[in-house]
Parts: sequence; structure tokens; C-alpha cells
Amino acid sequence: MKITLKVIGKTQFSYLEEGIALYEKRLKHYCNFTLEVINDVKNPKNLSHTQLKEKEGELILKKIQKNDILILLDENGKQFTSVEMAEWIEKKMLMSNKNLVFLIGGAFGFSDAVYNRADFKLSFSKMTFSHQMIRLFFVEQLYRAYTILKNESYHHQ
Repeated sequence: MKITLKVIGKTQFSYLEEGIALYEKRLKHYCNFTLEVINDVKNPKNLSHTQLKEKEGELILKKIQKNDILILLDENGKQFTSVEMAEWIEKKMLMSNKNLVFLIGGAFGFSDAVYNRADFKLSFSKMTFSHQMIRLFFVEQLYRAYTILKNESYHHQ
């Protein structure tokens, strides 16, 4: 199974890029992981928030394959502890050979079309994080999940 994190737009801050790169490197030991950047919508200032979400949604859906399991990182999604997330990922790996695609939307969230295509919604917190910061949080938690599954010392209980 392949795990992909798809994001809208490039990461803007070098400290986030460095952290993301660190965990991407660590993840190579555990799984087939890639981070894919979907280009920003051109001239977003000329669009309403709804129009921007629709345009981003069109770009996103072009990048999703029919058999992909699409998981939205969404504030209204299911919340897990780190151990529960590890167990959830393990079940997905055992139950399917389909690709897991995690998606971080733009600053204003997802279009209705993307919500309709989604197979699952995952929330990291009831708090709101920037779509830039959540990239780092996600790759760290994915790494943590694999160390939990391998019973390694990274995660302390």
C-alpha cells in the first residue's frame, strides 16, 4: 500500500519544510510515502472563498484515482489518539491494497465535490491549525504511528 499526502500549494516556511523533510526521510524505513503538492489556483484574490474552494476542488479531484481511499484532514473529522491512529492505519493496510491518500485543503477548506468523494474525515484537534502547519503535524504523527506498530521507543506511554 502506498500512502500519499496531497496538499494545496507549496510550504511557505523553511522551518516547516525542514521538519517535513526530516519525517519524510524517517518514513522511508516504514512505508511507501510521498508528499504531492497540488499547484495553487491562479489569481485567487479575484475569487470568493466559495469560488476558490470550487477551483481547488477541481484540481484535487483530477489528482485522485478511482480506487484511492481519500481521507480528508478536516476539523469536523474523527479524532484519534496516536495509538488509535496507528491501529487504524494498520487495519487499512491489512484490509486493502488500495492507496491511502490524505488530503490537506487550502485555507478555506474543501468544496462539496471533494467532501462527496471522501471516504473518511480525520481531525487532529478541535483547535484550528494552519494548512501549512498541519503538514508537519501529519508526517510526524504518521511516523509515530509506524513506530507504535513496530513497538519502538519513539512513542512513550
